[in-house]
Order: sequence, then C-alpha cells, then structure tokens
Amino acid sequence: MFVNIIIILLINIKIWKCLSKLFFIKDGKKEMKKFFKEFKEFAMKGNVVDLAVGVIIGGAFQAIINSVVNDLIMPLIGLLTGGVNFNEQFLILKLPEGVTAESVTSAAVASELGVTTLNYGALITAILNFVIMAFVIFLMVKFINKLTSLGKKEVVEVKTTRECPYCKSVVSIKAVRCPHCTSELELEEE
Repeated sequence: MFVNIIIILLINIKIWKCLSKLFFIKDGKKEMKKFFKEFKEFAMKGNVVDLAVGVIIGGAFQAIINSVVNDLIMPLIGLLTGGVNFNEQFLILKLPEGVTAESVTSAAVASELGVTTLNYGALITAILNFVIMAFVIFLMVKFINKLTSLGKKEVVEVKTTRECPYCKSVVSIKAVRCPHCTSELELEEE
C-alpha cells in the first residue's frame, strides 16, 4: 500500500515536471500558487456562481419536464397510436440466432436478448423533452427580461455636441465659433 502511494507521488511529480517544461514554468511552487489564486478568483466571480446555481436548478427542473412528457403527453400520444406505450416503440434491425421476432415484446426484452433495435419512441420522447425545456427556458428569460425592464427608467440622452455646417467637424453644442474652420455658428435652441 505504502509503495503504491510512493509510486503515484513519483508519477505525479514526473507529470508536473513535464507540464512545467511544456508551459515554460520556471518556479513550480510559485506558479502553482498563482494558478490556484487565479482559479479561486475565477470560481468566486458572480457569473460562475450564478451559472452553477442555474445548472442545479435546471437539473431539478428537467425532472419536472420529464414527468410532464412521460406521464402526461406521451400517454396521450399513446392513445393516438392505439394505446401503446410510445416510449416502447422500436424497430427490430437484427435478430441474433435462436431469437424470433415474436419473443421480442419490449425494448427491455430486446436489450436482454441482444437484439439490435432502433428505439424511435425513446428518441421522439427525448426530442419532445428538449423542445418543451427550450420553450420553458425561453418563456423564463422573456419574463425575467420583462421584470428587469420594469425597474429601469428610460435615460434621456442629452445632446452635447453638434456638427459644424461648414467643415462637418464635431463641436460643442454651446460653441459660437468652430475651433476647426473658425466659422461663426448659431446657437441651437434647446
């Protein structure tokens, strides 16, 4: 056991030396501390934490979408296809020796018997899950954008420059003479 740990440590040291030569790292310990400091700064940025929370919530939300598709939508589609479980729809591509098509009653049985199948029902279910998930995310983003726009006040831009009618240079709106061509300018009314 102890020998295995020593061998693993030696291999890791050898790998680190190779990587440090590859990336032109001179002082390994100092560079490693710098690397971990940069990683910590990156990981603690607000966007990364927000992304992590979003992924976790998305994973939980995926379970709800799967339930909606498998427990509500697919049974309705199954009724339209003759009362068959749509997830179990498959096409037999190749039968192994000694197995007949009549003995293959479901995708699970086909898998146990080593039958090559095209599980188009599962594919359609997965596509339906994706479409519903994408639509719900679209609605959520649209709702969040709407909420954020409600709190913002419209910023009225105040014009601070204008164009000289003679030389077409940009000048201050309060200028009475163009600094470029020295033409007299009329003040614009506010």
